[in-house]
Amino acid sequence: MIQLRSRREIDAMRSAGQLVREAHRRSGKLVRPGITTAELDAVVDATFAEQDAEPLFKGYPSDQGPFPAATCISVNEEVVHGVPGPRVLQAGDIVSLDTGCRVAGWCGDAAVTYAVGEISDQASRLLEVTQATLALAISLLDKKALWSEVAVELQQLVESSGFAVIEQFVGHGIGRELHEDPQVPNFDSPALREKADFRLRTGLVLAIEPMVAVGKKEVHCLDDGWTQVTSDGSLSAHFEHTIALTSDGPELLTGDIPEEAKTPAI
Repeated sequence: MIQLRSRREIDAMRSAGQLVREAHRRSGKLVRPGITTAELDAVVDATFAEQDAEPLFKGYPSDQGPFPAATCISVNEEVVHGVPGPRVLQAGDIVSLDTGCRVAGWCGDAAVTYAVGEISDQASRLLEVTQATLALAISLLDKKALWSEVAVELQQLVESSGFAVIEQFVGHGIGRELHEDPQVPNFDSPALREKADFRLRTGLVLAIEPMVAVGKKEVHCLDDGWTQVTSDGSLSAHFEHTIALTSDGPELLTGDIPEEAKTPAI
């Protein structure tokens, strides 16, 4: 069931969203050659701990056991769900940091793919297109009636740039729980239109997260049971925001704080 959130609930969700934003700000400043993925995760984990926030990814259940970290960190051909550890980032890598937390019962979730030092023109273009795909989705939320009308434009942008949309993983509704209805694909198909489409209405809160590959869209899981990689070994990028659709338009809960939200209530 799709939950529509009130203005009060959306305002409450902003606290979690802004803490996720702060975790990205702190960890993103440290992305450089020579740092380990475990060190980046430790910064995110500490940021949440400072505010007594619940890291949503740590302990997330699976058949392989609970996820061991506060952040999914995926490098180069790793699409999503990479496990932080001793891996040292190298110049020319791209690295995706995906994390979320719960504050006072409400969730926030965001992902950013960072360049590690100087990267190739192809990698730079991949980051540019993937980020532009997320920006396009946000800009269309109050201009389209159905999500499928947004998804088809996202797919066209990616494919016209010579890249592929990863179809195995999609975005999601978010609220009291990390993963709620609806599913939010970044591509269009007749089956999706029939079974999974939904109307874009005030009160929707979505975690929109395009994942894009340089090569083919197929992925497979590594032996750790978590890390998903492109099957052809090509680079992949991932960007995500938590966005509320309000009567004033889309509002990025994991983005910059609106001016009115910076003014203390009297």
